[in-house]
Amino acid sequence: MTTRRFSGLLCPVVTPFCDDLAPDGELLAAQCRWLLSQHSGLAVFGTNSEANSLSVDEKLDLLDTLVDCGIDPERLMPGTGCCALTDTVRLTRRAVELGCGGVLMLPPFYYKHVSDEGLWRSFAEIIDRVGDARLQIYLYHIPPVSQVPLTLPLIERLVREFPDTIAGIKDSSGDWANTAALLERQWDDFRVFCGSEAFLLPTMRAGGAGCISATANINPAAIHDLYANWQADDAKERQHALNDLRDLVQVLPMIPALKSVVAHFSGVTRWRNVRPPLVALTDAQRDGLITSLAGEGFDMPGLPGGG
Repeated sequence: MTTRRFSGLLCPVVTPFCDDLAPDGELLAAQCRWLLSQHSGLAVFGTNSEANSLSVDEKLDLLDTLVDCGIDPERLMPGTGCCALTDTVRLTRRAVELGCGGVLMLPPFYYKHVSDEGLWRSFAEIIDRVGDARLQIYLYHIPPVSQVPLTLPLIERLVREFPDTIAGIKDSSGDWANTAALLERQWDDFRVFCGSEAFLLPTMRAGGAGCISATANINPAAIHDLYANWQADDAKERQHALNDLRDLVQVLPMIPALKSVVAHFSGVTRWRNVRPPLVALTDAQRDGLITSLAGEGFDMPGLPGGG
C-alpha cells in the first residue's frame, strides 16, 4: 500500500474557548486556515490544544466543524490517543472516515510503569478495531508529561508488524540522543518529527521529516522557513533566531502564553480563555511577554481578527 505521509511543519493548534468555556469551532477553523497559509499542517488536539481537557464528543464535533468549514482533512493530524481504548478507537475511526492524513496517538497514559507488551496490545487492538487500511498512526512520545515512554524495541516491533499503519513519531522527550537513535534506525518511510523547533536543524540534517511544535502557533512562517532551507549557508543563524523567540515564550506557562500572544495580535480577547486547571496569564505577565516580543520586531501578519 502506498500512502502519502506527512513532512514539514505541523502545529498543535491552540483551542479557542468562549467565555462559558465551550469550544469555538468557527474561530478554530479560521485559525487553522491562517496556519495553512503559513505552510503549517494541523496537529489539532495536541498537548498545547488542551486536548485532555476536551471530551471525546467535543473533539468529534470540532473535527466535523473543521471539515465542514473547508479545512482539507489531508492536512489534519488530530490527536486521538486517550486513556480508554474505546475512546481512542472512536476518535481514530472518525478521523479516518473524514479523510484525515493521519492521527497523532499518545499511549494510554494513566497507568504508569506498564510493560512494552501491554502497550503493544493497546496499539494492536486499536489498529484491529479501526480496521481501515487508510489509517496512518504517528506515535506520540512525550514522557515528561505522559510518564509512559515508548521504547525503541516497542516502536521497532510496531513498525515491523504494521509497516503500512505506523507512519512515524513525534519525539517530545526533549532528549536529542533519543531522537538521534530513532533517526539512525532508518525504518522504511518512518517519519521522525522533533517536538520542538529547537531541534529542527539537527533533525533535518539527520534525515528527519520535520517538526511538530507548540510555538508554530505564533511563529509558523519562520519555522517552516528553516525546514525549507535547512541546507542554506545561514541555517544556523535561522535556528538561533527560532530558539531566541521560543525562549521568550517558554519562561511562562506555554499554553496561556501562546493564547495571550494570539489574543493580542488578533484582537480577539477570548483567545486568552483556558480551561481549568490551567490559568490565564496575569495582565503583568501578558504585558511583559508582548513587550519582549515587540522588542524583537515580532508580528503575526494576516492573523484572523487582526488589524
